[in-house]
Amino acid sequence: MHRTYDSAQNHRTTDGDPDVTPTDTDTPPAGGPAGPFDFAAARSRLLARPGPGGAERRAALAALADDWLIGLYEASGAPSGTALVAVGGYGRGELSPRSDLDVLLLHQGSLDPALPERIWYPVWDGGAALDHSVRTLTEARTVAAEDLKAQLGLLDARHLAGDPELTAGLRAAVLADWRATAPKRLPELRRLCRERADRHGEVSFLLEPDLKEARGGLRDVTALGAIAASWLADAPRDGLEAAAARLADIRDALHLTTGRATERLGLHDQDQVAERLGVLDADTLLRQVYEAARTVAYAGDVTWRAVERVLAARGGRGRRAVRLAFPFTGAGRGTGAVARGAVERRPLAEGVVEQDGEVVLAQSARPAQDPVLPLRAAAAAAQAGLPVGYATVRRLAAECRPLPVPWPDEAREQLTTLLGAGESCLPVWEAMEAEGLIGRLLPDWERVRCRPQRNAVHRWTVDRHLVETAVRAAAMTRRVARPDLLLVAALLHDLGKGWPGDHSEAGEVIVRDVAARMGFDKADIETLALLVRHHLTLIDTATRRDPDDPATIDLMTKAVGTLSHLELLHALTEADAVATGPAAWSSWRASLVDRLVDRVAAQLAGDAPAPGPDSGAEPTVEQERLAVEAARTGEPALALLAQPHPEAFAAEPMGAELTLAIPDRPALLSTAAGVLALHRLTVRSAALRMLDPVGVGQVLLIRWKVAAAYGELPETDRLRADLRRALDGSLDVARKLAERDAAAPRRRGIKTPPPVVTVAPGGSSSATVLEVRAHDAPGLLHRIGRALDTAGVVVRTAHVSTLGADAVDAFYLTCSDGRPLTPERAREVAAQVQEALGA
Repeated sequence: MHRTYDSAQNHRTTDGDPDVTPTDTDTPPAGGPAGPFDFAAARSRLLARPGPGGAERRAALAALADDWLIGLYEASGAPSGTALVAVGGYGRGELSPRSDLDVLLLHQGSLDPALPERIWYPVWDGGAALDHSVRTLTEARTVAAEDLKAQLGLLDARHLAGDPELTAGLRAAVLADWRATAPKRLPELRRLCRERADRHGEVSFLLEPDLKEARGGLRDVTALGAIAASWLADAPRDGLEAAAARLADIRDALHLTTGRATERLGLHDQDQVAERLGVLDADTLLRQVYEAARTVAYAGDVTWRAVERVLAARGGRGRRAVRLAFPFTGAGRGTGAVARGAVERRPLAEGVVEQDGEVVLAQSARPAQDPVLPLRAAAAAAQAGLPVGYATVRRLAAECRPLPVPWPDEAREQLTTLLGAGESCLPVWEAMEAEGLIGRLLPDWERVRCRPQRNAVHRWTVDRHLVETAVRAAAMTRRVARPDLLLVAALLHDLGKGWPGDHSEAGEVIVRDVAARMGFDKADIETLALLVRHHLTLIDTATRRDPDDPATIDLMTKAVGTLSHLELLHALTEADAVATGPAAWSSWRASLVDRLVDRVAAQLAGDAPAPGPDSGAEPTVEQERLAVEAARTGEPALALLAQPHPEAFAAEPMGAELTLAIPDRPALLSTAAGVLALHRLTVRSAALRMLDPVGVGQVLLIRWKVAAAYGELPETDRLRADLRRALDGSLDVARKLAERDAAAPRRRGIKTPPPVVTVAPGGSSSATVLEVRAHDAPGLLHRIGRALDTAGVVVRTAHVSTLGADAVDAFYLTCSDGRPLTPERAREVAAQVQEALGA
């Protein structure tokens, strides 16, 4: 049935299925009921009839109430100059089985005090819940100005009976007031929405969600309608109407199941609600609730950001405000606004820029030719603490091709960079998931997406728990030598919950396949599989076995195998438990786990072989040639070998292998790293060693893997010339880098774990090994090198790795006489480097 309302004539027309049309016995006479009308019984008969439910049934309920209230109004002897008006959800013609009837008796001048009672009392006698008010137009506007909730209800005012011009005047005045005061009222509405979310949580993650008041519920749908009515912004509409209808249908079934006007979908009601809706089971019902709520919540996030931009743009920039009021139409594209400088755009990564507080694509970006672009944009956004623009995410989803299998190296790096951003990863992840990008990257994700966890210990659905675990793990990356493996294991550790059987065993099988598709090598795949298989072993053993029993230590030693695995498993265990909820982790549990880890580490260290030589792989013929050239000429010799991308990856940042040979002299490492930073080359890895190729003096050989942050690689001759100038002192690298940083616009970023600088015990028999774990940043290696130069130590060899957003570096240091540093001296150098990185 489709029922329309003509507010001017107040008559109804009905098309379609007559089964949900009130029968003559359910409809009060137009001139007033002959006796008390049993609305509750008529409503029950309507609800019991076979036929359509959902929106059609809600409209039929509203029509039944309309007929009754119109009859009561006409029988009351209401004079001219009055009108009966439906407001709120009833005004929208949407009545759930136990919804209140929200009505306003609007009048001009004085009014007989007994008139309202002649309408209200029969309603109460008829068994309906009534929310009523009696006001003049002026009074209604005054109350709306003082009470935001009242104003929102009046936005949906619909004429029922009486003077239609009076209702039309109310609607026009309320809408005009709302649009005029929207810059003041919308922030208040935003505050109310946040307070509701704080009180009631998020529909998408609760085992017993409040379908109306929690974030992503029906109240947020109403708020989005109010924003649209303000004309300042509108919500993305794809899927929103269907999501709102699904939540309303589930609320209807809940009302019918409980017989009460409840909004909370309790555990004890879910099976019956699922059965009434024809849904397979309660878990399937909850997944439908979660999916609908996420659609509503994401639409709200996008819309509120648009509102904030519009309000920020007001005050002398009206044209920009008008353009921003329609953020989903692609306004500005192709208009030349960017070229004329009307919009400020700051580069963040190749093909990615910041604009108006969001991450968008650069004009040169070619999504169809760059399948890594979604991950690169997401990682740049998360690291900058910014959201990805709605139109940008949709364009990436529409135009980007799937990643090849196995993934290219950059894709893995960008994924770990995204996860390593911590809390700011969450809104970016939600945006990508809303447009289907996560499912495209990780097909196994669909089995855990929106999957409820019927365990009071768990706060989140399975998929959100995985992302939350990665967020917690991001704060622990300084504790492990392979932060990339920790973050990926955190993201994947519960994927087995989408399959039958023990989820740890199923997850081990799944992660081997996923990690292989991601392009991890065999050793890393085995490590990830071990972490997933044993992600519960450590805490289970610590809480159920005696950590002083040698059998317990042997059990764990055999399970983890190496110290590296143990430190990864320790961090993953803590991140998993903290992300689960407060009941899963406590100081007592942490102490038990720490105690067990200490005992297992001691046994593994006792069984570990002595450290091997630190010289690294033997130099290649080309590297020896460069070293000989540098030794004979006394000048830097270098080879920059670009790594051409396949055609499908033409838009990726250009990568290269750089081999650099320089005759030994002070400050070589910091100078060379500084020159690379000046040329905007990002160091992905580096290995440094000393050679004496012709017996005339030592040459520093550095093998770099670098990538151009933007655009193309620098010319080899220019890079060599700048190295010469830096070495002879005519180019002050530190000053140039400082000037560039000062000139660059300051961007907000994320809070990252502080750098950790430690001396590795027993790392080498002939040198002191200094380990540095820090958040990667332009010029990081240059700053470390300067600190070591200032400390007056010799860097004999170095191994530098960039893993996602984290740098994990090891420097083999000696005194000027070639001996290892004393323990006290090593601690002093570590403190100097720590201070330099903390500046």
